[in-house]
Amino acid sequence: MNAATPDAPAFEVPPPDARLTDWLKDYPPQVFNERLYQSMELMERYSIELAIDLLRRLDVIDQLGGWRSADDLCHILSFQPRFSSSLGWLLKRLVETGCVMARRDGDTRFYHLRHAPWQPQLERLRAVGLNIDPANAATLDLLDHAAGLYPIVARGDQTGDQNLFGPQGVSLWINYFNNNNLTYAVNNWVGAILAADRISTRSRLRILEVGAGAGSASETFLRSFADRGILPRIERYLITEPNAFFRRRGQRELAEQYPSLVLEWGALDLNSPWDIQGVAPGEFDLIYAVNVFHVSKDLLFSLKQARAALTNDGWLVIGECLCPYVNQPIYPELMFQILESFTDVQTDPEIRPNPGFLTADHWRRAFTRAGFERVEVAPDIDGIREIYPHFFAGAICGQNAVNTNDLESLRG
Repeated sequence: MNAATPDAPAFEVPPPDARLTDWLKDYPPQVFNERLYQSMELMERYSIELAIDLLRRLDVIDQLGGWRSADDLCHILSFQPRFSSSLGWLLKRLVETGCVMARRDGDTRFYHLRHAPWQPQLERLRAVGLNIDPANAATLDLLDHAAGLYPIVARGDQTGDQNLFGPQGVSLWINYFNNNNLTYAVNNWVGAILAADRISTRSRLRILEVGAGAGSASETFLRSFADRGILPRIERYLITEPNAFFRRRGQRELAEQYPSLVLEWGALDLNSPWDIQGVAPGEFDLIYAVNVFHVSKDLLFSLKQARAALTNDGWLVIGECLCPYVNQPIYPELMFQILESFTDVQTDPEIRPNPGFLTADHWRRAFTRAGFERVEVAPDIDGIREIYPHFFAGAICGQNAVNTNDLESLRG
């Protein structure tokens, strides 16, 4: 390897801080374990190596002799303007390596090459990831598939939505959104446990789940309720998912697992008024969702729609992939950055300064502005990030305290 291309740094995972055990003591030990910790570190490194590989394939590295913004690079390289957000994410990954410098001028970030990045070692890292946990194949496969689409999307030949949810992509998503895939399943557990904590004392439960996908979050949710002996209190459980294929799959699998539980199924569009879609005001004790609300076109609108559908003391509990710090790139974003549904949203400087995944503070402010009380994020993301900045799973909850005079304003 020549002097212009440095050797790749070794992949070494330092032992986790002992304080993590205390922060995560309320969660199943088979979820938050050494295997998950090492897998998360591997995925972070793997996505950085994918970013290096992509920026070389896209000829971006050669353009960083001077200060360039993502918009500048899209213009120079004849990329689609919409690709600017995805390109900016790739560049932020390289800033972490020290290969690229960044500076800000107003709202625009500019990038400059400090030294050539190393040659990616993707096959070696994949082997390490599979040795840590063979189930990591689901996440690695989806990362590889998404990365392979970046050049196509950059040129405007096809959209990310067309490819990622095409015939090949759907099977990869099914494998990824699976409770056997621990790097994703952790998102389901943090939400399910917080939801059970908030409503475990109620004698009857009417539940609405939003954006259930193929049912992995529903499966964990029901398992958590069964473990606490509160499953028989469910009077109504309406599971909604707009994608008919995912909805049918989830319905089939959950019906087999819980034959005595009456489950209802339907479709719900986050971005349209819920009451005209069959969700009556004040109908549910709990509204639950995992990795759904961040794709709402208008986040405040969707949160208010959820609040309107809750009883006077009902809870909204959502599991969300969280960014520990503002502008911190995290590996799951590589899979979503080229999806228009992920990036084509209304931003807000206080609650949603960027599309995609948000910080715990952004969610707290969003829930509060939507009128929720007793807003909380679990586990203690603020404490955890100080000792481990690659912890991305969290759940946010808020309680409705609405009176009848508020209902009309909430529907809007």
